[in-house]
Amino acid sequence: MTKTTIKWWQVFNPAIYLISILPAIAVIVLAGETPVWKQGLIFSTLAVVLLQHAINLFNDVSDWNLGADIEKMDSWVRVHDGNTRPVTIHALISFFLGGIIGLSVLIIGDRLWIVFIAMPLIGLGYLYNAGKSPLSYSWMGEWVTGICYGPGVFGCLWFVSGLELNLTAVMGMLAFAALAVSLLLSHQPPQFETDRLAGKKSFCVRYGKQKTCQVSVLLFTTALLLIGAGLSINHSVPYLQTIAFVLTIVFSIYLSKVGPNPKRVLLLSSTILLLGITTLPWLVHTNQVLTL
Repeated sequence: MTKTTIKWWQVFNPAIYLISILPAIAVIVLAGETPVWKQGLIFSTLAVVLLQHAINLFNDVSDWNLGADIEKMDSWVRVHDGNTRPVTIHALISFFLGGIIGLSVLIIGDRLWIVFIAMPLIGLGYLYNAGKSPLSYSWMGEWVTGICYGPGVFGCLWFVSGLELNLTAVMGMLAFAALAVSLLLSHQPPQFETDRLAGKKSFCVRYGKQKTCQVSVLLFTTALLLIGAGLSINHSVPYLQTIAFVLTIVFSIYLSKVGPNPKRVLLLSSTILLLGITTLPWLVHTNQVLTL
């Protein structure tokens, strides 16, 4: 394997952490008029980002050791000229900091019971890349991703914010499970050959590139429809459901035409949520004025 040293800023890609930040935005948007503990939500999101960063680092080490993604230039292992030890230490530090911040939020917010939900899911996230047979190399990879980002990230952030389990919460969990798996699948087609040679049983290796792209778009569409349905439940704004549905169809058709990749999946889903968090207050206010 050829060693190619690159700099850390060439590897650090802030956009990939959107999948950990978007659930927090969705919590605020889907909560409607119910009060949200925003300070706890912010610091919990920071904890999630640090945990994701750690898992990404563990993933780079696993792929390097097992021979997958050998064409991947933006690997943290390449920053250290093929030495996996500092990457592992970096991952452990990030993992530890994320855990400490998350635990502190739960203690301060008197929501320590969430630990019993979070810990098994954090364990799954670790096992996703740990050892000689990580879960990411098996048929379980996609399922683990969905569980960790659905009930794991969105669900725990929802409860940390002081919100109760209801239909909207379930929709949010399903939405981010679908979105996370869609994002994962959009990564796989370019890595098909190296994954197959490394013995990685990814969805793309099992079912092919075309099927992977189709399922990625389908899951993306499902996620946006669920978010739109959640919006319509908690916000009595005329035509909101229609607007969300139309945007979902337009974005899904576009994604199916150009093909899914991580940047497109994240950009389009971010657009929906950012439009929601920026325009909903104005729409709600306008609707209240018109009904007076």
